[in-house]
Amino acid sequence: MILDKLSESAKHRVEKEKKIISPEEMKQKALNMPKKNFEFEKALRGDDIKFICEVKRASPSKGLIAKDFPYVQIAKEYQDAGANAVSVLTEPEYFMGDNKYVYEIEKNINLPIIRKDFTVDEYMIYQARTIGASAVLLICSILDTKTISEYIKICDTLGLSALVEAHDGEEVKSALDAGARLIGVNNRNLKDFTVDINNCVRLRGLVPQNITFVAESGIKTPDDINTLRQANVNAVLIGETLMRSSDKKKMLARLKGESV
Repeated sequence: MILDKLSESAKHRVEKEKKIISPEEMKQKALNMPKKNFEFEKALRGDDIKFICEVKRASPSKGLIAKDFPYVQIAKEYQDAGANAVSVLTEPEYFMGDNKYVYEIEKNINLPIIRKDFTVDEYMIYQARTIGASAVLLICSILDTKTISEYIKICDTLGLSALVEAHDGEEVKSALDAGARLIGVNNRNLKDFTVDINNCVRLRGLVPQNITFVAESGIKTPDDINTLRQANVNAVLIGETLMRSSDKKKMLARLKGESV
């Protein structure tokens, strides 16, 4: 199963990284930095649906998405187009990501960034702060409720937001029990990569209105956005649709329902 491979790959990567910078050193480095101000979750609040735009070079299901990958320029285009936040893939093996993408993008835009990776160790949370991220992704499919709760507490000490990702009702319950303030529902089943945009609509009712609800994956058209807007979804995370577009500003405007 691909999710198991992604999780195992992340564990091996962290063990290698710990030999370069020890866990104690990474933790201290993060704690010595100015505390973030939960800007990622703040950016997703408001009356209308918010847009998290993703900088992604490849994925296990689609392969290489962007042959040319001027990642800083892409992030700047998202900002100019009116994105509320940016998601940056750092997983190297299957998504061709890199920590330097977050580090360099953060220096060139004024939007909060979520470091999109498979968080399997608290080391990765401290690391996320050191590279400039404002948020991390915690996936219910690979973390139990107790671990998610502990990781959210670590995020809180750093001022980072935690987007807790679920795919079904059981995982939504785990996210709520862990104390998630941000819940993302993935329309893509990470076990077989099938996509059903109505997955978000079905699960929206399980999440209290005071918790920010993010729809992820498979969002391609203004109609999709309207469907999610009507279901009281607070924000959408869009990757492939924008990455494949030659005019990202126009595409985001189209998704927002603005005349272009």
